[in-house]
Amino acid sequence: MKPTAHFGPIAPGVYVWQPDGGAAWGLANCGVIRAGGEALIVDTPYTPALTDAFLAAAREVIGAGTPLNRVVVTHANGDHTWGSQQLPGAEIIATQAALEHQCVEPTPGQLHALVHDSDPDQPLGWYFRRHFGAFDFSGITVLPPTTTFTGRHELTVGGTPVVLYEAGPAHTVGDLFVHLPEQRVVFAGDLVFAGDHPSHWAGPLELISAACRRILDLEPEWIVPGHGPLLTPDGLREHLGYLDDLAAQARLLHGQGRSAPEAARLLIAEDRYPGLGLPERLAISLSTEFRHLDGNRTVPELLLPMEHAARIARDRAVLTEHTGQPDADRATTPGTVPIQAS
Repeated sequence: MKPTAHFGPIAPGVYVWQPDGGAAWGLANCGVIRAGGEALIVDTPYTPALTDAFLAAAREVIGAGTPLNRVVVTHANGDHTWGSQQLPGAEIIATQAALEHQCVEPTPGQLHALVHDSDPDQPLGWYFRRHFGAFDFSGITVLPPTTTFTGRHELTVGGTPVVLYEAGPAHTVGDLFVHLPEQRVVFAGDLVFAGDHPSHWAGPLELISAACRRILDLEPEWIVPGHGPLLTPDGLREHLGYLDDLAAQARLLHGQGRSAPEAARLLIAEDRYPGLGLPERLAISLSTEFRHLDGNRTVPELLLPMEHAARIARDRAVLTEHTGQPDADRATTPGTVPIQAS
């Protein structure tokens, strides 16, 4: 996959890598914090090629004499952590729950098989090829965190304070967000998505909303979401409104005896959340929420919600082909601000 991204400063010593491409899986935002001859990486891209491009941009701004030897991982999904292997010997910091989550996260080999060995005529095979087929998952070694914590973890980068807050279970069981109090920046990981519907795997939604409120309580100037353009606090409040409404709709539709895929189709048909890309992801987040509403505390099966999402996306694509009406494009969320390429 040819890596293209915007990379630039958002505060003194704070840089954000934002991959190009909306309505896409796997293109995560990453960060670099630089101060006093030290640096800290926040998340790494999905593949070695993407990570090498990110690290090349990072080295240009931190200078040749500053080592890249510390990485914070916001959660254990591969699109935020698999690039860590490109920094051999680096300290990798994550929550203890994220370390445990790695045991159930699909491996690079499994994703490769889903892309190349599944039936392209079936919705799941079609969907994986469409959204993951451009990534090269070969040669990836998944590295575990070397430093884990629970609750709160403080560190410094050249004297600049950095505070890590555990926030899971939320998007996954092991989420954290990164607060830079002096720069008033928060790296939120996948607690926050901008421009596209989120795909939440752990939940419930009320815990994700609670994490977003914790971020707002810190009074940041900028919030870096896991995917999509930067958010102002107003943008995060918009996202909170979405999460709270989705939770209310989930309770209503679950109470009516609807299934999660049926509920997702109803909300899409209603166009309840206009302007957000990848509406099929509603099937994933609603599957998670319905599991909690059912009182089901077992480890979730990951492929079934993906299959529900794939079927919705395939049906929408077929409808577009037959009617000639374009599918909804991703729009800029209120409160989002693009950064300029450096």
